[in-house]
This record gives sequence, structure tokens and C-alpha cells, in this order.
Amino acid sequence: MKSYNRLIAAAAVLFAALFIVINLLIPYEGGPEDRTYIVEAERLAKAIDAGQQPDISETEYITSLTLDDGSERFYSEKGNFIYRRTSKGVCRFGIRKSSGGSTRLILNLTAGAAALITFGVLIYLKRRLVKPFNELSELPYELAKGNLTVPLKEDSGRYFGRFIWGTDMLRESLEQQKERELSLHRDRQTLLLSISHDIKSPLSAIKLSVRALQKGIYEDEARQREVIDGIGDRADEIESYVSSLISSVNDDFLTFTVREGEEYLSELAGRIERYYSDKLAMTHTAFVIGEYSDCLIKCDPDRAEEVLQNLMENAIKYGDGREIALSFSEEEDCRLITVSNTGCTLPREELIHIFDSFRRGTNSDGKPGSGLGLYICRRLMTMMGGDIFARIEDGRMNVTAVFRKA
Repeated sequence: MKSYNRLIAAAAVLFAALFIVINLLIPYEGGPEDRTYIVEAERLAKAIDAGQQPDISETEYITSLTLDDGSERFYSEKGNFIYRRTSKGVCRFGIRKSSGGSTRLILNLTAGAAALITFGVLIYLKRRLVKPFNELSELPYELAKGNLTVPLKEDSGRYFGRFIWGTDMLRESLEQQKERELSLHRDRQTLLLSISHDIKSPLSAIKLSVRALQKGIYEDEARQREVIDGIGDRADEIESYVSSLISSVNDDFLTFTVREGEEYLSELAGRIERYYSDKLAMTHTAFVIGEYSDCLIKCDPDRAEEVLQNLMENAIKYGDGREIALSFSEEEDCRLITVSNTGCTLPREELIHIFDSFRRGTNSDGKPGSGLGLYICRRLMTMMGGDIFARIEDGRMNVTAVFRKA
């Protein structure tokens, strides 16, 4: 904002200097410079008195010289004239006055109009663009600090309407994610406390039964068998609690929202092409996009783009940088989109685990990641009614997302 204010101040100084130059360099009509025609007329009148033939070709402001012929037109004719009495009678001199005054007036009005328009545009831009954007510039810091509760104000000018709408959606998404994480944390704590409490009872019963058997309290073989069976039942009970805990950790640690919708295949592929063409060109990676016929596919457009972006990022991360291809095929009522990359080093026996959560292949050494990218892709594709699978062919990793036709 301060830089923009300095720009306005610089414009004000520039126009002030322009006004000063105009009014100093161009004389005003009626000033001393404009009265030169009087001097010239007096000189010509003296020449007539001296019996000389006056020459107006050498004058700057005298345009004509006429002696009184006794007609009424001599005095009534319109124009810029001055009159002088000479030895040959009254002499009328036509004069050309300086146009400096009107020129300066026109320039002043023009410069004034330009100044008003310029300052009007600058002030309008300040109120409608610079000031709102300056307010929005604080948003990333607020989000970084975790301040997610204050909604963004609508922009009446709508210059930032879509930006504000999208940013507010991001804020709401982060706020909902934060609430889900807190709720998940509470549920996990409750689950752990509940399971630990439930495990205590069968565990205590097992310990008591084992001690009784160790001390030989139960001499009857049938009674001993009954106690041993009870230990087995308690162990099964503990195992069920542990299984439910493992299942909860594996299946529910991430939540997704997917909306039902449709999108043209060309729009989805076009967004991926626009996003990655320049990025891959910078790394000199060939980006090959296969031919396809356009059609409507069932998907959440945002989630479908997220899936393909995850596949593209994996291809960039784990490929050798020579080539990444986006190809298309069709099977029954489905459209298949395959992202493939050269330089696959993943062992074939690990292929069946790449969609598991927190599972990373041996080819991921030294590369950042959490082991959740392909797991998220599988979850999203399943929720959109599609599928995803992978295969290795001729040293290329091929990951295929299957979308149903609309």
C-alpha cells in the first residue's frame, strides 16, 4: 500500500511540474510580448509621415495597411485592427495577435483533464484492487497461524470474487479437517481407553487361571481342561479387541468427501496437460499424451484431478525423467486413463502392496513420501465408483484409473 501511495505522489509531482512548464514557456495573451504589433504600427506610421513607402513584409504582427478612403467599411469592418493618424490621413493596420494565451489555456485544460482521469483511475484501483488485495495478503499468515474461524468478506467489485470464494473454501476445508482431526483424536483416545479397560478383565482372568494351574489347585483333569478352555476363550476375546483396533487404524484414519458428478474427459485431460506441460519441459522430460475420443465420465472433477495429479507426481518422483505418458483406452462401459513412466525399479513382488497405507516400495529410498498417495487414489476411485490398478511392462510403471461412463 505504501508503494502505491508513493506512485500517486509521484504522479502528482509530475503533473505539477507539467503545469509549471506550460505556464512558464507559453506567454499569456496581452502580456508584454503581445504588444510588439504596436511598436511595428508606430514605425510604419512614421515611415508614411516621412514620405517613405512602408514595407509590411518585414513585420511580424502587421498583416495589412489601409489608408482611409472615406467609406463606412473603413471603420466598421470586423477584424483585429489598430488605427494611426499620419500625414496622409488615418491609416488602418491589420494585426495578428499572439495565440499564446489560447494555446496555454488549451494545454492547461488538457493537462487538467489528464490529471483528473489519472488520479481517478489510480484512486479507483486503490479502492477496488490494491486495498482488497492488501487485506487478502494477510490471509496466508492467518492460515499458517491456525486462525481458520474468520470468514472472508465478499468483494462488491467482484474483481476478487472467484479468488475470495476459492480461498474461503480452502479456509473452510482446513477448518473442517482440523475439526475432523480433533474428533479423530478424541475417538482414538476413547477407543484406546475402552479397549484397554476391556482387555483388563480377560487378562486378569487368564493370569489367575495360570497361577491356579501353576500351584496345582485344580487336581481334577476335567477341571483343568475347563480352566484351559477358559484361558483360550479369554485369549480369543483379547484378539478380537486387537483386531478391531487394527481395523480402525487401517480403515478410518483418513476421511474423504466425494460428490457425485460428471465431466468431459477432454476437460480433465486438458487440466492435467496444462499443469504438467511446462513443469516437465523444465526438466526436459518428454510428456506424451495419447489420442482419445471425448465422452462424459462419472466422477467428482476435483477428486478425479487429484487422483491423476498423484499418479503424475509418482511418475515424476520414481521415474528416470526420460518420458511420462498419459494414455487412454476403453473397456465395456468404462474409460481407462493410464499414467506411465520409464525407469521403473520396483520389484514385481511388491506391486500388490503399493495401494496399501503406509507401504513404500524398496525403490523409495532417499525419496520423500508417506506411503499414502496411492492408498488415497484407491479410496477416491472406489468412492467414485471406479477402480485403479498397476502393472509393470518393459521397464515401465503403468498405473491405470478406471472411470465409468456417464
